[in-house]
Amino acid sequence: MKAFDKEIVSGNIFRSVWKQAWPLVVLNLVNGSHGFVSHILVGHFVAAENNAANAAIGVAWQVFMVIVVFVASLFQGTNVLVARYAGQEDRRNMGRVFYQTFLCSIFVLCCVVGPVGYLISPALLNFVRADVNVQHHALPYIRILFACGAPLFLMFMITGAFQASGDPKTPLKLGILTTLLNILISSVLITGVGPFPKLGVTGAALGIVVAPLVSVAIAISLILRKKTHIPPPERFSLIPDFSVIRVVVRVGIPTGIQGVLLNIAGVFLLKYIGSLEHSSAAQAAYTICYTQLFSLVTWTAFGLRAAAGTVMGQNIGAGDPARGKRAVALAGCLGAVWASIIGLMFWLFPDVFLSAFNAFHEPVATYARSLLHYLSFSGVCLAAALGLTGGIQGSGYTTIPMYIAFLTQIVILLGLCAIFSAFDALTAERVWMCILISHASRLALTYAVFRTEKWAHIRIEIEDIRTPQEPEGV
Repeated sequence: MKAFDKEIVSGNIFRSVWKQAWPLVVLNLVNGSHGFVSHILVGHFVAAENNAANAAIGVAWQVFMVIVVFVASLFQGTNVLVARYAGQEDRRNMGRVFYQTFLCSIFVLCCVVGPVGYLISPALLNFVRADVNVQHHALPYIRILFACGAPLFLMFMITGAFQASGDPKTPLKLGILTTLLNILISSVLITGVGPFPKLGVTGAALGIVVAPLVSVAIAISLILRKKTHIPPPERFSLIPDFSVIRVVVRVGIPTGIQGVLLNIAGVFLLKYIGSLEHSSAAQAAYTICYTQLFSLVTWTAFGLRAAAGTVMGQNIGAGDPARGKRAVALAGCLGAVWASIIGLMFWLFPDVFLSAFNAFHEPVATYARSLLHYLSFSGVCLAAALGLTGGIQGSGYTTIPMYIAFLTQIVILLGLCAIFSAFDALTAERVWMCILISHASRLALTYAVFRTEKWAHIRIEIEDIRTPQEPEGV
């Protein structure tokens, strides 16, 4: 088995955060690059008025992400427990938590998420007011994601558990492999290179669901061969261990609800954008700038959030929550610095970024430039907030971030849009302004919670499986 990394819970704090953060940031950059490639290829090879095909990917992905984030956020309970047991160097309970989560995930994904998502896809697209041209491309895309997306979800679960155990480099290697396969499959199926059919947006969806299969198989093989921090289970049983599942769900549910709230806000935001005069163009600008270009900020911020959660959880497990809290503050500062650099580039060179997506025609270009200017400031707030949120969630205190998400994304963001809409004063620029206000509010509230002490001392345990005859080190 791999030896635990002592530097996560001791030594220089910057090094503790950096060792966890850089592979996770690179992983997010790698994972997101296939989206860039897909949007660029679709923009150039799929003929559609007002970038309707790109809008379709953005709309469908935003709707699908409501489910993705809820299921993936449930894994936060797994990550919290794995990190704590890694801090205690308790491999047995790490293996229990991982196996039980993996087992239950397969059942939920194959028997619930896939069939239900496939059936309700048309209703979901109607809800966000996607026009006929957008729906034409979006429906097959989102149905493929729902019906065949189990490997994608399992990859999220495996990646999070490996990271929480203190091994961010293995997920990075698996992520690079997944992305290369995704880009290869999507490229040949979108464009129809050689003997392959030209499937357009459908080809992009197939790349997303097929590519993770290989990486999931490799990850399982590594666990079974004891090449990771997480050991294989002592016995393979199809009967769930509810003493583990209850704790995983109790910790993960608030994070899942938080993720759903954030993405529901995104879905309603698309609905408001869909009510504008040039709805297709505005949705395309939102997809290109917020879903793709803004990822240059969020990829880094999500990596720092995960690193902060791992360092905080392991330091709690090792009995030093104060050290973990200092590491979380550092992660938030690093996120703000990076977002400031990207924001300056958004403000000064918007056309350079938009040229990659062939987004020069009006009114898409005007909407996109305006949004990039707002995101220059919004990104700093969001990146800092995510770094702090990662530490709070990593401690197991997942309820308060859920309330903050509800207040900022539902009450503030959608509330402001609803007020403008009620007075027939909603414009694209006012939607962009509402996004900035919501992110600034999220940072202020998260920082207020971070300054308190309660969240760093949450007690979370699962029922121990050791028998009285077994020594502690077995």
